[in-house]
Amino acid sequence: MKRNNLSSFYVSLWLLFTAAMLQAVESAKGKYAQMLFSELFEDYSNALRPVEDTDKVLNVTLQITLSQIKDMDERNQILTAYLWIRQSWYDAYLKWDKDKYDGLDSIRIPSNLVWRPDIVLYNKADDDFSEPVNTNVVLRYDGKITWDAPAITKSSCVVDVSYFPFDSQQCNLTFGSWTYNGNQVDIINSLDSGDLSDFVEDVEWEIHGMPAVKNVITYGCCSEPYPDVTFTLILKRKSSFYIFNLLLPCILISFLAPLGFYLPADSGEKVSLGVTVLLALTVFQLMVAEIMPPSENVPLIGKYYIATMTMITASTALTIIIMNVHHCGSEAKPVPQWARVVILDYMSKIFFVYDVGENCTSPRREKEQEYRLEGGDMCQGADRKNHLSSGNDDSDLKENLNGNLNKSFGVHGENVRENVNCRSCYKMLIKNIEYIANCVRDHKANRAKGIEWKKVAKVMDRFFMWIFFIMVFFMSVLVIGKAA
Repeated sequence: MKRNNLSSFYVSLWLLFTAAMLQAVESAKGKYAQMLFSELFEDYSNALRPVEDTDKVLNVTLQITLSQIKDMDERNQILTAYLWIRQSWYDAYLKWDKDKYDGLDSIRIPSNLVWRPDIVLYNKADDDFSEPVNTNVVLRYDGKITWDAPAITKSSCVVDVSYFPFDSQQCNLTFGSWTYNGNQVDIINSLDSGDLSDFVEDVEWEIHGMPAVKNVITYGCCSEPYPDVTFTLILKRKSSFYIFNLLLPCILISFLAPLGFYLPADSGEKVSLGVTVLLALTVFQLMVAEIMPPSENVPLIGKYYIATMTMITASTALTIIIMNVHHCGSEAKPVPQWARVVILDYMSKIFFVYDVGENCTSPRREKEQEYRLEGGDMCQGADRKNHLSSGNDDSDLKENLNGNLNKSFGVHGENVRENVNCRSCYKMLIKNIEYIANCVRDHKANRAKGIEWKKVAKVMDRFFMWIFFIMVFFMSVLVIGKAA
Protein backbone atom coordinates (compact mmCIF):
# COMPACT_ATOMS: atom_id res chain seq x y z
CA MET A 1 0.00 0.00 0.00
CA LYS A 2 2.81 2.40 0.88
CA ARG A 3 4.58 1.64 -2.43
CA ASN A 4 1.38 2.35 -4.39
CA ASN A 5 0.90 5.66 -2.59
CA LEU A 6 4.48 6.68 -3.32
CA SER A 7 4.17 5.83 -7.01
CA SER A 8 0.97 7.82 -7.38
CA PHE A 9 2.58 10.75 -5.57
CA TYR A 10 5.56 10.79 -7.94
CA VAL A 11 3.28 10.61 -10.98
CA SER A 12 1.24 13.56 -9.76
CA LEU A 13 4.40 15.52 -9.06
CA TRP A 14 5.69 14.80 -12.57
CA LEU A 15 2.44 15.97 -14.17
CA LEU A 16 2.49 19.21 -12.23
CA PHE A 17 6.09 19.83 -13.24
CA THR A 18 5.31 19.16 -16.93
CA ALA A 19 2.31 21.51 -16.90
CA ALA A 20 4.38 24.24 -15.31
CA MET A 21 7.11 23.85 -17.91
CA LEU A 22 4.62 24.03 -20.77
CA GLN A 23 3.04 27.14 -19.35
CA ALA A 24 6.44 28.71 -19.02
CA VAL A 25 7.28 27.82 -22.61
CA GLU A 26 3.98 29.26 -23.85
CA SER A 27 4.50 32.44 -21.92
CA ALA A 28 7.99 32.67 -23.35
CA LYS A 29 6.62 32.07 -26.86
CA GLY A 30 3.98 34.73 -26.37
CA LYS A 31 6.60 37.15 -25.09
CA TYR A 32 8.83 36.57 -28.11
CA ALA A 33 5.85 36.80 -30.49
CA GLN A 34 4.85 40.15 -29.04
CA MET A 35 8.38 41.43 -29.37
CA LEU A 36 8.64 40.10 -32.95
CA PHE A 37 5.34 41.70 -33.94
CA SER A 38 6.42 45.08 -32.58
CA GLU A 39 9.74 44.98 -34.42
CA LEU A 40 8.28 43.76 -37.73
CA PHE A 41 5.48 46.30 -38.04
CA GLU A 42 7.30 49.27 -36.60
CA ASP A 43 8.07 50.78 -40.02
CA TYR A 44 5.93 48.47 -42.21
CA SER A 45 3.40 49.77 -44.77
CA ASN A 46 0.76 47.53 -46.35
CA ALA A 47 0.04 49.99 -49.17
CA LEU A 48 2.97 49.03 -51.46
CA ARG A 49 4.12 45.81 -53.03
CA PRO A 50 6.52 44.08 -50.60
CA VAL A 51 9.49 43.78 -52.97
CA GLU A 52 12.98 45.20 -52.56
CA ASP A 53 13.24 45.94 -56.28
CA THR A 54 10.22 47.56 -57.90
CA ASP A 55 11.06 45.95 -61.23
CA LYS A 56 10.86 42.50 -59.68
CA VAL A 57 7.71 40.43 -60.20
CA LEU A 58 5.87 39.23 -57.12
CA ASN A 59 4.59 35.67 -57.55
CA VAL A 60 1.28 34.78 -55.96
CA THR A 61 0.32 31.10 -55.72
CA LEU A 62 -3.44 30.48 -55.97
CA GLN A 63 -5.34 27.39 -54.90
CA ILE A 64 -9.13 26.97 -54.99
CA THR A 65 -11.01 24.37 -52.95
CA LEU A 66 -14.66 23.77 -53.88
CA SER A 67 -16.70 23.01 -50.80
CA GLN A 68 -20.28 23.17 -51.99
CA ILE A 69 -22.54 24.19 -54.87
CA LYS A 70 -25.25 26.26 -53.25
CA ASP A 71 -27.36 27.04 -56.29
CA MET A 72 -27.44 26.93 -60.08
CA ASP A 73 -29.89 29.49 -61.43
CA GLU A 74 -30.42 28.45 -65.05
CA ARG A 75 -32.87 31.24 -65.79
CA ASN A 76 -30.50 34.02 -64.66
CA GLN A 77 -27.38 31.98 -65.52
CA ILE A 78 -25.71 32.43 -62.13
CA LEU A 79 -23.68 29.81 -60.24
CA THR A 80 -23.47 30.21 -56.47
CA ALA A 81 -20.59 28.27 -54.90
CA TYR A 82 -18.88 28.06 -51.54
CA LEU A 83 -15.08 28.22 -52.02
CA TRP A 84 -11.95 28.19 -49.91
CA ILE A 85 -9.40 30.50 -51.51
CA ARG A 86 -5.75 30.05 -50.54
CA GLN A 87 -3.17 32.64 -51.61
CA SER A 88 0.50 32.59 -50.71
CA TRP A 89 3.34 34.99 -51.51
CA TYR A 90 6.64 36.20 -50.05
CA ASP A 91 6.91 39.53 -48.26
CA ALA A 92 10.47 40.87 -48.40
CA TYR A 93 9.97 43.09 -45.33
CA LEU A 94 8.51 40.48 -42.97
CA LYS A 95 11.45 38.19 -42.32
CA TRP A 96 13.30 37.33 -39.12
CA ASP A 97 15.88 35.02 -37.66
CA LYS A 98 13.96 32.44 -35.70
CA ASP A 99 16.97 31.65 -33.50
CA LYS A 100 16.82 35.15 -32.05
CA TYR A 101 13.22 34.56 -31.01
CA ASP A 102 13.60 31.23 -29.28
CA GLY A 103 12.89 29.21 -32.45
CA LEU A 104 9.63 31.02 -33.25
CA ASP A 105 9.06 30.17 -36.91
CA SER A 106 5.51 31.47 -37.57
CA ILE A 107 2.89 33.82 -36.22
CA ARG A 108 -0.77 34.45 -37.03
CA ILE A 109 -1.88 38.03 -37.49
CA PRO A 110 -4.92 39.81 -39.00
CA SER A 111 -4.78 39.94 -42.77
CA ASN A 112 -5.50 43.67 -42.97
CA LEU A 113 -2.11 44.41 -41.38
CA VAL A 114 -0.10 43.06 -44.34
CA TRP A 115 -0.11 43.77 -48.03
CA ARG A 116 -2.59 41.55 -49.92
CA PRO A 117 -2.90 40.98 -53.65
CA ASP A 118 -6.11 42.37 -55.14
CA ILE A 119 -7.10 39.10 -56.79
CA VAL A 120 -10.80 39.08 -57.57
CA LEU A 121 -13.29 36.95 -59.46
CA TYR A 122 -13.54 38.49 -62.93
CA ASN A 123 -16.92 37.00 -63.86
CA LYS A 124 -18.58 37.92 -60.60
CA ALA A 125 -22.35 38.33 -60.83
CA ASP A 126 -23.07 39.65 -57.36
CA ASP A 127 -24.24 43.15 -56.50
CA ASP A 128 -22.26 43.12 -53.26
CA PHE A 129 -18.71 44.38 -53.85
CA SER A 130 -17.59 43.93 -50.26
CA GLU A 131 -14.04 43.47 -49.08
CA PRO A 132 -12.58 39.96 -48.61
CA VAL A 133 -13.09 38.29 -45.27
CA ASN A 134 -10.48 39.52 -42.81
CA THR A 135 -9.25 36.16 -41.61
CA ASN A 136 -5.82 35.75 -40.11
CA VAL A 137 -2.77 35.06 -42.24
CA VAL A 138 0.08 32.74 -41.34
CA LEU A 139 3.43 34.56 -41.47
CA ARG A 140 6.60 32.44 -41.59
CA TYR A 141 10.11 33.49 -40.67
CA ASP A 142 11.23 33.43 -44.34
CA GLY A 143 8.57 35.98 -45.29
CA LYS A 144 6.05 33.54 -46.75
CA ILE A 145 2.47 34.60 -46.12
CA THR A 146 -0.42 32.15 -46.47
CA TRP A 147 -3.94 33.54 -46.53
CA ASP A 148 -6.90 31.15 -46.36
CA ALA A 149 -10.25 32.89 -46.79
CA PRO A 150 -13.73 31.37 -47.28
CA ALA A 151 -15.97 32.96 -49.89
CA ILE A 152 -19.48 32.52 -51.27
CA THR A 153 -19.18 33.52 -54.93
CA LYS A 154 -21.85 34.24 -57.51
CA SER A 155 -20.39 33.90 -60.97
CA SER A 156 -21.94 34.20 -64.41
CA CYS A 157 -22.22 30.89 -66.24
CA VAL A 158 -23.39 30.38 -69.82
CA VAL A 159 -26.03 27.64 -69.50
CA ASP A 160 -26.79 25.46 -72.51
CA VAL A 161 -30.16 23.77 -71.96
CA SER A 162 -30.41 22.05 -75.34
CA TYR A 163 -30.44 18.59 -73.72
CA PHE A 164 -32.25 19.46 -70.49
CA PRO A 165 -32.73 17.46 -68.24
CA PHE A 166 -29.85 15.33 -69.53
CA ASP A 167 -27.46 18.25 -69.95
CA SER A 168 -23.91 18.97 -68.82
CA GLN A 169 -22.66 22.45 -67.99
CA GLN A 170 -19.23 24.06 -67.86
CA CYS A 171 -18.92 27.08 -65.60
CA ASN A 172 -15.74 29.17 -65.48
CA LEU A 173 -14.30 30.83 -62.39
CA THR A 174 -11.66 33.33 -63.55
CA PHE A 175 -9.39 34.87 -60.93
CA GLY A 176 -6.90 37.65 -61.59
CA SER A 177 -5.43 40.86 -60.21
CA TRP A 178 -7.61 43.90 -60.75
CA THR A 179 -4.91 46.59 -60.91
CA TYR A 180 -1.51 44.86 -61.12
CA ASN A 181 -0.28 43.68 -64.50
CA GLY A 182 1.84 40.64 -65.19
CA ASN A 183 5.08 42.59 -64.75
CA GLN A 184 4.14 43.41 -61.17
CA VAL A 185 2.11 40.45 -59.88
CA ASP A 186 2.16 37.04 -61.52
CA ILE A 187 -0.35 34.31 -60.65
CA ILE A 188 0.84 30.71 -60.42
CA ASN A 189 -1.37 27.62 -60.21
CA SER A 190 -0.78 25.64 -57.08
CA LEU A 191 -2.42 22.56 -58.64
CA ASP A 192 -3.48 21.53 -62.14
CA SER A 193 -7.11 21.57 -61.00
CA GLY A 194 -9.29 22.72 -58.17
CA ASP A 195 -9.30 20.76 -54.94
CA LEU A 196 -12.42 18.59 -54.63
CA SER A 197 -11.38 16.53 -51.62
CA ASP A 198 -13.75 18.40 -49.26
CA PHE A 199 -16.66 18.73 -51.68
CA VAL A 200 -20.13 18.15 -50.24
CA GLU A 201 -22.27 16.10 -52.64
CA ASP A 202 -25.03 18.07 -54.32
CA VAL A 203 -28.56 16.71 -54.82
CA GLU A 204 -28.86 18.00 -58.39
CA TRP A 205 -25.36 18.13 -59.85
CA GLU A 206 -22.44 15.77 -60.20
CA ILE A 207 -18.88 17.13 -60.36
CA HIS A 208 -16.78 15.59 -63.13
CA GLY A 209 -13.70 17.75 -62.68
CA MET A 210 -12.37 21.25 -62.13
CA PRO A 211 -9.30 21.78 -64.36
CA ALA A 212 -7.29 24.99 -64.04
CA VAL A 213 -5.69 26.90 -66.91
CA LYS A 214 -3.48 29.99 -66.75
CA ASN A 215 -4.11 32.67 -69.37
CA VAL A 216 -2.09 35.76 -70.23
CA ILE A 217 -4.23 38.38 -71.95
CA THR A 218 -3.24 41.72 -73.44
CA TYR A 219 -6.16 44.13 -73.52
CA GLY A 220 -6.63 46.88 -76.08
CA CYS A 221 -6.29 49.63 -73.52
CA CYS A 222 -2.90 48.55 -72.22
CA SER A 223 0.27 47.02 -73.57
CA GLU A 224 1.13 45.10 -70.40
CA PRO A 225 0.07 41.45 -70.04
CA TYR A 226 -2.56 40.55 -67.46
CA PRO A 227 -2.43 36.95 -66.23
CA ASP A 228 -5.41 35.11 -64.83
CA VAL A 229 -6.28 31.58 -63.74
CA THR A 230 -9.51 30.01 -65.01
CA PHE A 231 -11.06 27.07 -63.18
CA THR A 232 -13.61 25.22 -65.33
CA LEU A 233 -16.25 23.50 -63.25
CA ILE A 234 -17.66 20.51 -65.20
CA LEU A 235 -21.18 19.68 -64.00
CA LYS A 236 -23.52 16.84 -64.93
CA ARG A 237 -27.18 17.15 -63.98
CA LYS A 238 -28.85 14.35 -62.05
CA SER A 239 -31.94 13.77 -64.16
CA SER A 240 -33.92 11.37 -61.95
CA PHE A 241 -36.02 14.15 -60.43
CA TYR A 242 -36.98 15.59 -63.82
CA ILE A 243 -37.64 12.16 -65.35
CA PHE A 244 -40.20 11.24 -62.69
CA ASN A 245 -41.79 14.68 -62.41
CA LEU A 246 -41.71 16.10 -65.95
CA LEU A 247 -40.80 13.52 -68.59
CA LEU A 248 -42.59 10.36 -67.45
CA PRO A 249 -45.99 12.06 -66.85
CA CYS A 250 -45.73 13.63 -70.31
CA ILE A 251 -45.07 10.24 -71.91
CA LEU A 252 -48.01 8.66 -70.10
CA ILE A 253 -50.32 11.54 -71.03
CA SER A 254 -49.21 11.42 -74.65
CA PHE A 255 -50.19 7.74 -74.83
CA LEU A 256 -53.73 8.75 -73.87
CA ALA A 257 -54.14 10.87 -77.00
CA PRO A 258 -54.43 7.95 -79.49
CA LEU A 259 -57.04 6.30 -77.26
CA GLY A 260 -59.41 9.12 -78.23
CA PHE A 261 -59.84 7.35 -81.56
CA TYR A 262 -60.94 4.19 -79.74
CA LEU A 263 -63.80 5.89 -77.92
CA PRO A 264 -67.23 5.33 -79.50
CA ALA A 265 -68.38 8.26 -81.59
CA ASP A 266 -71.74 8.38 -79.79
CA SER A 267 -70.09 8.77 -76.36
CA GLY A 268 -69.56 12.51 -76.88
CA GLU A 269 -66.16 12.46 -75.13
CA LYS A 270 -63.76 12.08 -78.04
CA VAL A 271 -63.02 15.77 -78.49
CA SER A 272 -63.10 16.38 -74.72
CA LEU A 273 -60.33 13.83 -74.15
CA GLY A 274 -58.07 15.47 -76.72
CA VAL A 275 -58.63 18.94 -75.28
CA THR A 276 -57.98 17.70 -71.72
CA VAL A 277 -54.71 16.05 -72.72
CA LEU A 278 -53.68 19.21 -74.57
CA LEU A 279 -54.33 21.34 -71.48
CA ALA A 280 -52.34 18.95 -69.28
CA LEU A 281 -49.32 19.16 -71.57
CA THR A 282 -49.64 22.94 -71.65
CA VAL A 283 -49.28 23.00 -67.85
CA PHE A 284 -46.08 20.91 -68.05
CA GLN A 285 -44.74 23.16 -70.80
CA LEU A 286 -45.27 26.23 -68.62
CA MET A 287 -43.44 24.52 -65.73
CA VAL A 288 -40.40 23.91 -67.94
CA ALA A 289 -40.52 27.46 -69.34
CA GLU A 290 -40.38 28.93 -65.83
CA ILE A 291 -37.03 27.35 -64.98
CA MET A 292 -35.35 27.69 -68.37
CA PRO A 293 -33.52 30.82 -69.54
CA PRO A 294 -35.21 32.76 -72.36
CA SER A 295 -32.82 31.71 -75.11
CA GLU A 296 -33.02 30.43 -78.66
CA ASN A 297 -31.96 26.94 -77.58
CA VAL A 298 -35.18 25.04 -76.89
CA PRO A 299 -34.56 22.23 -74.36
CA LEU A 300 -35.02 18.64 -75.42
CA ILE A 301 -37.99 18.12 -73.14
CA GLY A 302 -39.54 21.32 -74.50
CA LYS A 303 -39.21 19.99 -78.05
CA TYR A 304 -40.88 16.78 -76.93
CA TYR A 305 -43.74 18.74 -75.37
CA ILE A 306 -44.23 20.84 -78.49
CA ALA A 307 -44.16 17.79 -80.78
CA THR A 308 -46.65 15.97 -78.53
CA MET A 309 -48.95 18.99 -78.39
CA THR A 310 -48.83 19.29 -82.19
CA MET A 311 -49.69 15.61 -82.49
CA ILE A 312 -52.61 15.93 -80.06
CA THR A 313 -53.91 18.98 -81.94
CA ALA A 314 -53.79 17.00 -85.18
CA SER A 315 -55.55 14.03 -83.54
CA THR A 316 -58.30 16.31 -82.21
CA ALA A 317 -58.81 17.82 -85.67
CA LEU A 318 -58.96 14.35 -87.23
CA THR A 319 -61.43 13.27 -84.56
CA ILE A 320 -63.77 16.11 -85.51
CA ILE A 321 -63.55 15.16 -89.20
CA ILE A 322 -64.18 11.48 -88.45
CA MET A 323 -67.18 12.34 -86.28
CA ASN A 324 -68.68 14.24 -89.21
CA VAL A 325 -68.17 11.14 -91.33
CA HIS A 326 -69.79 9.01 -88.63
CA HIS A 327 -72.90 11.15 -88.48
CA CYS A 328 -73.49 11.12 -92.24
CA GLY A 329 -77.15 10.19 -92.57
CA SER A 330 -79.64 9.63 -95.34
CA GLU A 331 -78.89 12.99 -96.91
CA ALA A 332 -75.25 12.08 -97.61
CA LYS A 333 -73.95 10.69 -100.83
CA PRO A 334 -73.27 6.96 -101.06
CA VAL A 335 -69.84 5.69 -100.11
CA PRO A 336 -67.56 5.95 -103.16
CA GLN A 337 -66.52 2.75 -104.82
CA TRP A 338 -62.81 3.21 -104.02
CA ALA A 339 -63.61 3.82 -100.36
CA ARG A 340 -65.83 0.75 -100.29
CA VAL A 341 -63.03 -1.39 -101.74
CA VAL A 342 -60.06 0.08 -99.84
CA ILE A 343 -61.66 0.93 -96.49
CA LEU A 344 -64.61 -1.43 -96.10
CA ASP A 345 -63.12 -4.51 -97.76
CA TYR A 346 -59.37 -4.41 -97.00
CA MET A 347 -58.66 -2.03 -94.14
CA SER A 348 -61.57 -3.28 -92.04
CA LYS A 349 -60.08 -6.78 -92.13
CA ILE A 350 -56.58 -5.52 -91.32
CA PHE A 351 -57.75 -3.57 -88.28
CA PHE A 352 -60.41 -6.12 -87.23
CA VAL A 353 -63.33 -3.74 -87.67
CA TYR A 354 -66.74 -5.41 -87.97
CA ASP A 355 -70.15 -4.11 -88.88
CA VAL A 356 -71.93 -1.78 -86.49
CA GLY A 357 -73.41 -3.83 -83.68
CA GLU A 358 -70.92 -6.67 -84.00
CA ASN A 359 -68.04 -7.53 -81.72
CA CYS A 360 -64.68 -8.86 -82.79
CA THR A 361 -64.90 -11.60 -80.15
CA SER A 362 -68.43 -12.93 -80.60
CA PRO A 363 -70.18 -11.69 -83.75
CA ARG A 364 -72.14 -14.92 -84.20
CA ARG A 365 -73.81 -14.75 -80.82
CA GLU A 366 -75.12 -11.28 -81.50
CA LYS A 367 -76.49 -12.39 -84.86
CA GLU A 368 -78.23 -15.32 -83.25
CA GLN A 369 -79.80 -13.06 -80.66
CA GLU A 370 -81.00 -10.70 -83.38
CA TYR A 371 -82.57 -13.59 -85.29
CA ARG A 372 -84.43 -14.72 -82.18
CA LEU A 373 -86.06 -11.34 -81.63
CA GLU A 374 -89.71 -11.20 -82.72
CA GLY A 375 -91.62 -8.07 -83.53
CA GLY A 376 -88.52 -5.92 -83.56
CA ASP A 377 -86.30 -4.43 -86.23
CA MET A 378 -84.81 -6.64 -88.89
CA CYS A 379 -81.16 -7.60 -88.69
CA GLN A 380 -78.75 -6.39 -91.29
CA GLY A 381 -78.68 -9.64 -93.23
CA ALA A 382 -82.44 -9.65 -93.56
CA ASP A 383 -82.43 -6.01 -94.61
CA ARG A 384 -80.03 -6.74 -97.45
CA LYS A 385 -81.99 -9.77 -98.56
CA ASN A 386 -85.29 -7.89 -98.49
CA HIS A 387 -83.64 -4.99 -100.26
CA LEU A 388 -82.61 -7.28 -103.12
CA SER A 389 -85.93 -9.08 -103.36
CA SER A 390 -88.27 -6.16 -102.65
CA GLY A 391 -88.85 -5.46 -106.34
CA ASN A 392 -89.80 -9.06 -107.09
CA ASP A 393 -92.12 -9.22 -104.09
CA ASP A 394 -93.92 -6.05 -105.18
CA SER A 395 -94.44 -7.34 -108.70
CA ASP A 396 -95.71 -10.69 -107.40
CA LEU A 397 -98.07 -8.91 -105.05
CA LYS A 398 -99.40 -6.79 -107.91
CA GLU A 399 -99.95 -9.82 -110.12
CA ASN A 400 -101.75 -11.68 -107.35
CA LEU A 401 -104.02 -8.74 -106.65
CA ASN A 402 -104.80 -8.29 -110.36
CA GLY A 403 -105.53 -12.01 -110.71
CA ASN A 404 -107.88 -11.92 -107.76
CA LEU A 405 -109.60 -8.90 -109.22
CA ASN A 406 -110.08 -10.60 -112.56
CA LYS A 407 -111.45 -13.73 -110.92
CA SER A 408 -113.79 -11.75 -108.76
CA PHE A 409 -115.00 -9.77 -111.74
CA GLY A 410 -115.50 -12.90 -113.82
CA VAL A 411 -117.62 -14.59 -111.20
CA HIS A 412 -119.74 -11.57 -110.48
CA GLY A 413 -119.90 -10.04 -113.93
CA GLU A 414 -123.58 -9.41 -113.71
CA ASN A 415 -123.19 -6.71 -111.13
CA VAL A 416 -121.10 -4.34 -113.21
CA ARG A 417 -121.83 -1.18 -111.37
CA GLU A 418 -121.04 -2.62 -107.99
CA ASN A 419 -117.87 -4.28 -109.27
CA VAL A 420 -116.58 -1.03 -110.78
CA ASN A 421 -116.53 0.54 -107.37
CA CYS A 422 -114.77 -2.51 -105.90
CA ARG A 423 -112.21 -2.47 -108.67
CA SER A 424 -111.40 1.18 -108.05
CA CYS A 425 -110.96 0.33 -104.36
CA TYR A 426 -108.55 -2.46 -105.22
CA LYS A 427 -106.54 -0.11 -107.46
CA MET A 428 -106.28 2.43 -104.67
CA LEU A 429 -105.17 -0.34 -102.33
CA ILE A 430 -102.49 -1.43 -104.80
CA LYS A 431 -101.18 2.13 -105.11
CA ASN A 432 -101.02 2.50 -101.34
CA ILE A 433 -99.17 -0.79 -100.99
CA GLU A 434 -96.72 0.28 -103.71
CA TYR A 435 -96.14 3.58 -101.92
CA ILE A 436 -95.53 1.83 -98.59
CA ALA A 437 -93.16 -0.64 -100.26
CA ASN A 438 -91.21 2.20 -101.87
CA CYS A 439 -90.94 4.02 -98.54
CA VAL A 440 -89.70 0.89 -96.81
CA ARG A 441 -87.25 0.27 -99.62
CA ASP A 442 -85.93 3.87 -99.45
CA HIS A 443 -85.68 3.66 -95.69
CA LYS A 444 -83.66 0.47 -95.91
CA ALA A 445 -81.37 2.00 -98.53
CA ASN A 446 -80.79 5.12 -96.43
CA ARG A 447 -80.19 3.03 -93.33
CA ALA A 448 -77.68 0.88 -95.18
CA LYS A 449 -75.98 4.04 -96.44
CA GLY A 450 -75.66 5.39 -92.88
CA ILE A 451 -74.31 2.05 -91.64
CA GLU A 452 -71.64 2.09 -94.33
CA TRP A 453 -70.54 5.63 -93.40
CA LYS A 454 -70.37 4.63 -89.72
CA LYS A 455 -68.19 1.68 -90.61
CA VAL A 456 -65.93 3.94 -92.69
CA ALA A 457 -65.56 6.26 -89.68
CA LYS A 458 -64.79 3.32 -87.39
CA VAL A 459 -62.09 2.01 -89.74
CA MET A 460 -60.53 5.48 -89.97
CA ASP A 461 -60.58 5.75 -86.17
CA ARG A 462 -58.76 2.45 -85.79
CA PHE A 463 -56.25 3.35 -88.50
CA PHE A 464 -55.31 6.72 -86.97
CA MET A 465 -55.19 5.19 -83.49
CA TRP A 466 -52.35 2.85 -84.50
CA ILE A 467 -50.61 5.57 -86.50
CA PHE A 468 -50.53 7.91 -83.50
CA PHE A 469 -49.49 5.10 -81.14
CA ILE A 470 -46.48 4.44 -83.37
CA MET A 471 -45.65 8.16 -83.51
CA VAL A 472 -45.75 8.52 -79.72
CA PHE A 473 -43.59 5.43 -79.27
CA PHE A 474 -40.91 6.59 -81.70
CA MET A 475 -40.91 10.12 -80.24
CA SER A 476 -40.32 8.70 -76.76
CA VAL A 477 -37.53 6.42 -78.01
CA LEU A 478 -35.94 9.36 -79.85
CA VAL A 479 -35.90 11.51 -76.70
CA ILE A 480 -34.37 8.73 -74.61
CA GLY A 481 -31.86 7.96 -77.37
CA LYS A 482 -30.67 11.57 -77.55
CA ALA A 483 -30.36 11.66 -73.79
CA ALA A 484 -28.19 8.55 -73.82
